[in-house]
Amino acid sequence: MTEISPQTAQRFARLKFRAWHRGTREADYMIGCYFDRFHTEWSDTDIDLFEKMIEEEDVDIMAWALGTQSIPEEYRGPLLDRMMKLDYVEIPR
Repeated sequence: MTEISPQTAQRFARLKFRAWHRGTREADYMIGCYFDRFHTEWSDTDIDLFEKMIEEEDVDIMAWALGTQSIPEEYRGPLLDRMMKLDYVEIPR
């Protein structure tokens, strides 16, 4: 893994908080686990897109990931395609 800049580290810290504090446990697990699993692989463009996407409503993000609602054009692509696999969600027991 390459080193990240202090600015990127700050962005990741803010994004991690937002990803894990959505308002419902289901959204926390879906979005938070997704962030934890994949954020180190993201380009600056991916980070920008995730930053924008998490400002959307949880029910919309979850519906896109579950395939129950059409994905807006601006979010279509590899990031949401990966989210739709749902194989990254780890629910503690």
